[in-house]
Amino acid sequence: MTELQQLMKNCLKGKVLAQQELYNLFAEQMLSVCYRYTKSLTDAEDVLQDGFVKVFRNLHQYRSEGELGAWIRRIMVNTAINYLKKNRKYQNDLSFQEVGLHPVSEENPQMQMQAKDLANLIRQLPTGYQTVFNLYAVEGYSHLEIGQILGISEVTSRSQYMRARNLLIGWIEKHSVDLKSGSYAGK
Repeated sequence: MTELQQLMKNCLKGKVLAQQELYNLFAEQMLSVCYRYTKSLTDAEDVLQDGFVKVFRNLHQYRSEGELGAWIRRIMVNTAINYLKKNRKYQNDLSFQEVGLHPVSEENPQMQMQAKDLANLIRQLPTGYQTVFNLYAVEGYSHLEIGQILGISEVTSRSQYMRARNLLIGWIEKHSVDLKSGSYAGK
C-alpha cells in the first residue's frame, strides 16, 4: 500500500491528522483552481473550504481509477461553479447574453507573457466569459459538457469562449503595444 493510499484509508476512518495532511498536500494547488473562477482570494478560499468538505464527505466514492488530484480538482471546479451560481455578486456577471465586442485580429501577438500576467488577464474577463474560458481552455471540458454544467446551449458556450478569447487577444495585443512604448499599466 502506498503512502497516499494509507493516507486516504486514514481519512476514510475520520482521522483528523490524516485529513489535515491530505488538505495540506492539495490545498495550494486547488486554491489556484478556485481562484481562476472567482474575483477575490477570499472567495477562492471559501470555495476551497467548501470543496474540501465535499472531498472528505465523498472520499469513499473515489475509485482509484485516476489521479486523486484530478478527482479533487473536479470537485473544486464544480464547487466553484456552484458558488458562482449561488453568490449574489456573481449572478449578474454570470449572464450569457450576446454582447457586442470589437473585432480583433486572429493573429497571435508576437510577445511573451508571464503565466501570472495571463492569469490576471483571464480574471479580468466578465464572469461568464471567464468561467467558459477556464472550463474549455484550462480544464478541457467540451462545449457540450460546459453547456450541461452551466445550463446553457453548446452554441452559447462556443460563442462565450470565442468572445473571451477575442477579448484576451485584444488585451494581449494592447499589452504588447504598451510594453513597446514603455508604459505597461497592468492591462
